[in-house]
This record gives sequence, structure tokens and C-alpha cells, in this order.
Amino acid sequence: MTKTEPSPPQTSDAGSEVWLVVLAAGKGTRMNSELPKVLCPVVDRPMIHFVLDAADKAGIAQKIAVVGYQADLVRQELATRNDDSLGFAEQTEQLGTGHAVQMCREQLANHDGLTLVVAGDSPLIQPSSLKKLIEHFHATRPALLLGTLTKDDPTGLGRIVRNAEGQFTGIVEHKDATPEQREIQEVNMSTYLFNNADLLDSLSKLGNDNAQGEYYLTDCARLLHEAGRPVEALPVLQDCESLSINNPQELQLVDQTMREMGYA
Repeated sequence: MTKTEPSPPQTSDAGSEVWLVVLAAGKGTRMNSELPKVLCPVVDRPMIHFVLDAADKAGIAQKIAVVGYQADLVRQELATRNDDSLGFAEQTEQLGTGHAVQMCREQLANHDGLTLVVAGDSPLIQPSSLKKLIEHFHATRPALLLGTLTKDDPTGLGRIVRNAEGQFTGIVEHKDATPEQREIQEVNMSTYLFNNADLLDSLSKLGNDNAQGEYYLTDCARLLHEAGRPVEALPVLQDCESLSINNPQELQLVDQTMREMGYA
């Protein structure tokens, strides 16, 4: 299938030089559903709509959805938005988050600005958090700014490692963390704001030398840091944004939380 090219960026507000890549290719094998994960409903809508709504409210002008499993079904659903600023890239093999973003390289090649990468299964992403990330990026101009949060129980999540001066030095996954690192409560929530040129450069250097044979977007942070490019982490995300959806029980919890927050 041909990729749909997003139209040129607008320049009307702070978020307009930001393009969004939303990862929406997975099946979600633990969801007990034949639907693509991002089409599983919360508050009676496929969850990916809430992610795109948040991007719109944050003033992000251009969006690319990376589709894969039942790609046509996701395209059909998102066509109901009648959104000319939404394009698609297709990941025919699910080879990791980094590989998913690599599928957007052609569309991103001429983009001179910032690229925000988020997960399509994060319907509680908050426009205010995205705006704060964008504002901080404009103030400090790193190669990559990670949106993080502090979680009382960080079990299972990647920890943000900092040096004695408080500067970002890396992300360590829970299973790879030392006992000391597991005490860290600042966690990675898969919210990445890149300078687009640095994103493209780091994507070109990604490898898949790991147990899963996949290309991980978290490795872009390591590659940029090792190259001496500034990488920052900002614990700006809200508690509700820590809620993940990996099974029907978590889906029900997020649905309940969103109703309590007034989404319905």
C-alpha cells in the first residue's frame, strides 16, 4: 500500500512545528480480542481517538499513524475523523518500536522541526503534558526530551537513570536493573519528543542485537547520549498517564478512570 503523505506543517502556534508519530501497529495479544489493540474501546470509542484528540488540543499540526495488524481496519476507523493532517505508514512486520518509527523515515525526511512519538494505546495522554514538553523543548533545545513520571510502584517499567548532577544518562528496563536501580521511581512512559534531524540520525544507527531481535526506540536515547547529543528527561506526566492497557482488566480500569475524569 502507498503511504499517505501529511501536508506541509503550519506555523500558527507553538505546537505547529511538531509532527506526531503514533504507534498503532500491534495486535495486543493479551487483550482477548481480534481487534487491533488501538481499536479496543474505552468510553465507547476506539482508544486511539483519545491520543489523536490530545495531539490536536496540544496544537500539533501533522500526524502519522503507524499501522500494521489489520491495517485497513485502523485506516477505516481513522478515516471517520476527516482529518487531512493525518497520514499513515505501514509496518508489515512488528519488529519493535524503533522499527515502527523507521517506517516513517520517508515522510519525516523533509520535516524541519520536532517529532513527538507516542503509543496509540495511551488514551489518558494529556494535552497539558504535551504542551509542557513542547515548551520545555523550545527553552532547552535538546536532541531528545523524554516525558516521564514518578511512580510509587515502578515495577515492570523502565527506570530513568541520572548522574550525580541529575542529568539523564540512560534508561534501564526493570528486568535488567540492579537492585539499586529498581529503587528509582522515575519511569519511562514511551513519550518522546525529538529534534527530527536527531531522530532520523539515531534511527539509522539502531541495531537489533537483543534477545527479541527487535529495534527499540529507547536505544535512540542511548545512541544520542553516547554521541554527546543532549538528552533530557522531564517528569511532567500526570498520574493518570501511568495507566497502561495490556489486558482486559487494565482496559476496564482505564475506562472507569476516564469516566470519573469526565471523558463520558
